[in-house]
This record gives sequence, C-alpha cells and structure tokens, in this order.
Amino acid sequence: MIETTAAAGVAAAALGMVLTPGPNMMYLVSRTVTQGRTAGLISLCGVAAGFGVYLIAAAAGITAVFAMVPQLYLALKLAGVCYLAWLAWQALRPGGAAVFSPAQLPAAPARRLFAMGLLTNLLNPKIAIMYLALIPQFVVPGRGPIWLQSLCLGAVQITVALAGNGLIVLVAGRIAVFLADRPVWLRVQRYLMGTVLAGIAAVLVTDRTRPVPA
Repeated sequence: MIETTAAAGVAAAALGMVLTPGPNMMYLVSRTVTQGRTAGLISLCGVAAGFGVYLIAAAAGITAVFAMVPQLYLALKLAGVCYLAWLAWQALRPGGAAVFSPAQLPAAPARRLFAMGLLTNLLNPKIAIMYLALIPQFVVPGRGPIWLQSLCLGAVQITVALAGNGLIVLVAGRIAVFLADRPVWLRVQRYLMGTVLAGIAAVLVTDRTRPVPA
C-alpha cells in the first residue's frame, strides 16, 4: 500500500520532531515533574487524541482545501513560525525557561489532564505542518486510495511520536533532578532548545512548499 521509503521518511521526520523541544515536550515534562508519571501518561493520551484529529482531517482531504486556498495555509504557517519564535525567545532570554526546568503547574484531575494534552497538540504548529504539508508529499498516486495511504503514514507518525513521548514522560523526573544540581548543564540545555526552535522557525518561514491536493 505505502512504499517502504515513504514510511521510513515519515518515521524519521516524526522522530526528529519528538526529539526537538516544542509545546508537547514542554507540557508533558512540566506535568510529569509536578504531578507524577501517571498524570504525564494521561496527558500523553490527550496528545494522542490530538494526533488522531489531525490524521482524520488529513485523510478527509483538508490538505486539498489549503491547496485551493493557499492564503489559509500561509496564515497557519506564519502563526506557527511566530509561536516557535516566541518559544525560542523564552528559552534564550536571560532567566528563560528550559524543557527540564519546567513550570510548576497546579494539580489537575484526569479529565483536565487529557483535555490540556489534546489542546496543546492541536495548537502545536510542528504537528500541523507535519500533517498538512509533509505527509502529503509521501503519498504516491496509483499505489492505492489517497485517504488510506494518509491513514497508514499517519499511523507510522503516531506510533513513533507516542513511543518517543512516552519515554520522555518516564525519564522526565530523573532528568529534571539530575539537571537541577548542575546549573551549567541546564543552561546549555536551555540554549540548545532555544537555538533549535529558532532554527525550525527559520526553516518554516523560508520554506516554499505548498500542500498537495489529494
């Protein structure tokens, strides 16, 4: 149904996004450190639901809408660029925040944890770009229904993302404790996060690709 190279390409992109600091990672780490692994895993379930929403939208052909109305796609991309640039500034400014020096979040019930994980992912510009611009590039006309290829490629992305984010939830507490006693390492991690986020924003703002209609 889908080419091996297409699945490998999506998996590599998904892994890169998991390892790149962003809204999902920052929220999951903060929630895990302040409320425990169970809260982090419940939040991760909300993130997974967000992936599902994007997957259904991609399979339903929302990419074609952006292809026909490129101004909407441009607006989404610019909003994502601004958000990533803001996150980069928050990390690079003096006294800025780092992923593993998380915000102290108030305890929340399971329903709210799930909802916040869902909302964080739905507003994550990296995931929007993944489903609206990247995955459609790996769809090959003639190898089966476009919607089914989109579902299969999306399943690859979700599998990689959940495995990676699940591991982050499991080790977040230990890493936060380790870095808390090593301010130099924490500063390096903060600068690295800010630089990567700024780099992603720069790549997005200079990228001229457009969604491909199904």
